[in-house]
Amino acid sequence: MKYNFDEIVNRRGTYSMKWDGGDLIKQFGLTERYDEDTIPLFTADMDLPVPQPLVEALHKTVDHRIYGYSVFPDEYFEAIQSWMQKRHGWKVEKEQIVYSPGTVHALNIAVKAFTNLEEGIIIQRPVYPPFTSVIEGNGRKVVNNALKQDADGYYSIDFEDFEAKAKDDHTTMFILCNPHNPTGRLFNEEELKKMAAICHENNVLIVADEIHGDLLRRGKEFIPMAKVADQNDHIITCTAINKTFNVAGLHCTNVIILDEELRTKFATEMGMQLASPFAIAALIAVYNEGEDWLEQLKDYVDGTLVYIKEFLAEKMPEVKVAIPEGTYIMWLDFSGYGISAKDIHDRIYNKANVLLEDGSMFGEEGEFYQRICTPSPRPLIKEALDRIAKEFEDISHKKDVGKVEEQ
Repeated sequence: MKYNFDEIVNRRGTYSMKWDGGDLIKQFGLTERYDEDTIPLFTADMDLPVPQPLVEALHKTVDHRIYGYSVFPDEYFEAIQSWMQKRHGWKVEKEQIVYSPGTVHALNIAVKAFTNLEEGIIIQRPVYPPFTSVIEGNGRKVVNNALKQDADGYYSIDFEDFEAKAKDDHTTMFILCNPHNPTGRLFNEEELKKMAAICHENNVLIVADEIHGDLLRRGKEFIPMAKVADQNDHIITCTAINKTFNVAGLHCTNVIILDEELRTKFATEMGMQLASPFAIAALIAVYNEGEDWLEQLKDYVDGTLVYIKEFLAEKMPEVKVAIPEGTYIMWLDFSGYGISAKDIHDRIYNKANVLLEDGSMFGEEGEFYQRICTPSPRPLIKEALDRIAKEFEDISHKKDVGKVEEQ
């Protein structure tokens, strides 16, 4: 089946946090302005239609007319196992899979189960804001192993700093984000093995958030850390269908824990969790019949990323951006304009009326950055970029005039 991702599907009036949640979004402090003309591109939530086999599976569930407590059939676990083996060459056993109603929920459970108050947890900023929330919100300490950025905007790991912080007796956990959100880095086998080894040597537990692992550029390979680590009995892996197949509202994360003792402790802290029949049906459908859709989606997202990069190069060359190796997120560097982060925010959010996400939310390293989530119909992306470019024309014009006068 051929999917038309250029189709604009009106999501207003469908309980969408992104399109109907203006009051909540303003309450969170993401923007001062939110109205019927706002274009929201701030959250990892696609504005694109899901696979047809998923639609049919959910219709079948609805048509049954009873939505009671549900159990996980063998088919559920077999679909996960098949997907991990086929897509990532990773053999996972049924008993190693623990259901969670969400990835952030799973992170909270891991922090509570395996760390104590005031202990340190390593994260790599700029990074997804809930990492900070689950640490500080549970009375633990953030230990920042900030990623290093070169002149071309490429991010890498500061291993000297990472090892020094892992050796600290107060550091007991590392939360990895791979592919990395928001930089788009896809960590390679050497990097993953090295991080895993350092943590193992220093009794640091790893929680690997790998939920963007299916969203890659052509020619790139995602490698689960637990698959390649020389010792993997200290690794907890979070996987999900939510990002890959645009079903965040169905709450379906699967946590893979190879070590039985860790798994038992995690599951005990989690308590009994039952997924809805919709989440169960959705996972079976997308993992068994969703590959064709995913390949079309990846092509579309790749095209959108190229479009955005070319648009910025032509209309806003002061903005530096790299096409991410993984995810559908772009990390836009506005520092070239030489204006304050507050002014950058005002021009985008209040004047252009486009809702992105301020880079400062990802750590001080992101002060002059904006995160844009790109999986929306390209006509919508074009309108948002046109609006933003218009609000920065005066700065670009002044710079052009200055160059002419210098000549």
